[in-house]
Amino acid sequence: MKKLLIYIPMLAGLLMLNACSFFELDAPNDPNNPSLGSVSQNASRTQVQNLITGLESRHRDYVFTVTMLYGTMGRELWYLNASDPRWQTDWLGINGRTATANMFGYLPTYQNPYFAIRQALTTIDAVRNTNTFTEQEKNAVSGFAKTLMAYQYLIVALGQYENGIRIDISDLQNPGPFLPFNEALAQIKRIIDEGDTELSNAGTGNFPLRLTSGFTGNGFGTIAALRQMNRAIAARLAVYQQDWQGAISAVNNSFYNATGSLDAGPAHTYGAPPDSFNPLFFVLNANVTTMMVVHPSVLRDTIPGDARVRTKFFRRTAPVAVTADGTSLAGLFQDRRFPVNTSEVKFIRNEELALILAEANAQLGNTAAAVAAINRIRTAAGIGNYTGATTRDALINEILFQRRYSLWAEPWGHRWVDLRRYDRLNAQNVDVTLDRGTIFRQLARPQAEINWDEYVKNR
Repeated sequence: MKKLLIYIPMLAGLLMLNACSFFELDAPNDPNNPSLGSVSQNASRTQVQNLITGLESRHRDYVFTVTMLYGTMGRELWYLNASDPRWQTDWLGINGRTATANMFGYLPTYQNPYFAIRQALTTIDAVRNTNTFTEQEKNAVSGFAKTLMAYQYLIVALGQYENGIRIDISDLQNPGPFLPFNEALAQIKRIIDEGDTELSNAGTGNFPLRLTSGFTGNGFGTIAALRQMNRAIAARLAVYQQDWQGAISAVNNSFYNATGSLDAGPAHTYGAPPDSFNPLFFVLNANVTTMMVVHPSVLRDTIPGDARVRTKFFRRTAPVAVTADGTSLAGLFQDRRFPVNTSEVKFIRNEELALILAEANAQLGNTAAAVAAINRIRTAAGIGNYTGATTRDALINEILFQRRYSLWAEPWGHRWVDLRRYDRLNAQNVDVTLDRGTIFRQLARPQAEINWDEYVKNR
C-alpha cells in the first residue's frame, strides 16, 4: 500500500515536543500529500481517495509497538533485542523499573493512534465540504473514518487507562481536557455509533472509494460489510464498558458467523517497498538476537493437543537469548502465523466475536449460550467440549483461558487488558519469576503532554 498521507504536525501536548500548533504544507503541489487548505474546501475525488488510502496506512502504524509492548506487559511474549537492553529492562520493568514518562519506546502507542485520528478528522472535513460526492457517499466516507477513529482512540485509552485521554483534538492549539477512562469509553461509543448511523445512510453496494485488499479481499468492500465491521469493534468496546447486552447486540449485528471461519475479518495489508513489511514477521529459525518469542508461561499452561499451539508457535533449534541488567532471558518458541513478510494482519476476527459472545452471556447468566460459544472455540482447537462447572466465575475463568490462546499476540494486547479488567494483574496470572520484572497497570502520560499543560497554564 502506497503511503498517501496528509502529514499533520500535532501540538506538543498531543504528540511531539517540537510540533507546530498549525498545519504545515509539506508538499502543496503533490497530490499524494495535499495541504489542509487544498482539501478543506471542494476537494476532488482523487484528493479524498488519497486521504482514505493515507488513513488506511495510519490505521496500521500502531501494530508493532502495541503488539510488542502490551503483549510484553501481559507476558504473552517477550520482545528480545540485544542491540539495546531497554527493550527488556524498561518494557519488563526489570529490577523495579516503573512506567514513567521517559519509558523507552512506548510513545508510538500514544502518538501513532492520534496521527490516525487526525487523518480521519481531515478526511471527514474534506468529504463534508465538497460537492464532488453525493450525500450517501459522504456518509460512507465519514462513517468509515469514524469507525477507524473509534478503534484508534480505544488503543490510547487502554494504554493510558486511569490517566485519561483527550477526545477533543479538533483545535490543536486548544485541545479538550483529559477524560477519565469510563468517560472516554462513552465518547468512543458515541463516535462509533455515529459511524454506524452514517453507514446506515450510505446506500447499498460497494464503498465509493478504493480500499486495500485488507478490506475488499476479506469481504469488507461493501457498505453492509463495513457496517458489520463497525459493530464488531463496538462489541469489543461494549465488553470494556461491561455493557453485556450491548455486546451481544453488537455481535449479532456484526460479521459474526457461528459456523464460519474463525479467522474471518478485516486486515492491515503490507507489501514490498515503497510499502511497509509486516512488522510482526520474523524468519523461522533465523540466527538473530532480535525476535518476538512466546512467553514460557504460555507454553507451560497449554492443554495437550491444542491446535492453536501447533499452528501459532514454532520450536527453534536454538533459543534466542539476551541478558539485560543481570537478567538472562531465552525464548525457544517463536511466532509462525505469517508465512511471508508481506502477510496481512487481521485486526478483529470472528474468533474474538465468539469469545465476546461467550463472555457476555456468561455475565448475564445465559449458561447454555455461553457454553455453546466456548465449545465453538474448543472444538476448533481440538480440545473437546467444556465439561467444567457452569457458575459465572468458572465460565469466566474458562473464557479468559481460551482468549489467552485464541487471541495470542493479536495487534491489541488482549491478555494484559483482560487481566486488568478482571482485577487479575497479579503474580498468579502474570509470571515475572523469569524476568524479575514489574507488573504494569498502565503506561505513563507522555512528558510532552505534561509540558503542554504547564505551558497552557502559564501562557
